[in-house]
Amino acid sequence: MAADYTERYADHLADLPVDRALVAAFAELVRARGSEPVADIGSGPGHVTARLHDLGVPVFGVDLSPRMVALARRAHPELRFHVGSMTSLDLPDETLGGILALYSIIHVPDSGLSTVFEEFHRVLAPGGHVLLGFQTGPEDEHLRLTERFGHEMSLDYWFRTPDRVTELLTKAGLTSHAQTIREPYEEETRPRAYLLARKPQ
Repeated sequence: MAADYTERYADHLADLPVDRALVAAFAELVRARGSEPVADIGSGPGHVTARLHDLGVPVFGVDLSPRMVALARRAHPELRFHVGSMTSLDLPDETLGGILALYSIIHVPDSGLSTVFEEFHRVLAPGGHVLLGFQTGPEDEHLRLTERFGHEMSLDYWFRTPDRVTELLTKAGLTSHAQTIREPYEEETRPRAYLLARKPQ
């Protein structure tokens, strides 16, 4: 479904000023650190990676889907994208100034999310920032879809409360700094949560 997804969500932040402002605030924080690279984890079609680049951030994209990576490279040939898993990042320790993960941790089961945040802690330089975005609700919930965009598939979603995600970030050694909840907009059905965290110096 990669091509259909890319066509539908070519730039999902274009009409979301609050979300764009939060991404811009993250960009400002990581720029203030210096020139350390930033990873857009779950970069999909690459439009958020490109937005960070336009904001002056030295960014690259990582996605589990080879097809998504190919589409992102085609749309943004000036940027770097590679195939990878957030549970085992092919990156050296303490080299990133920031990690952005918008709507990607929702596909990680509860048993794997602690591993993801431990990986984030490992690859972040001391003082590095993390911005997470995810659909949320009043309680944790698991959903499995068997069809999307007319394609048969098995796709799992784990929707978690901000408190639950913050708890796992803290256990991984990351300090929460800000939490924003945005109510659903137009065709959206769930609130959006944004969490900003930092690796201690």
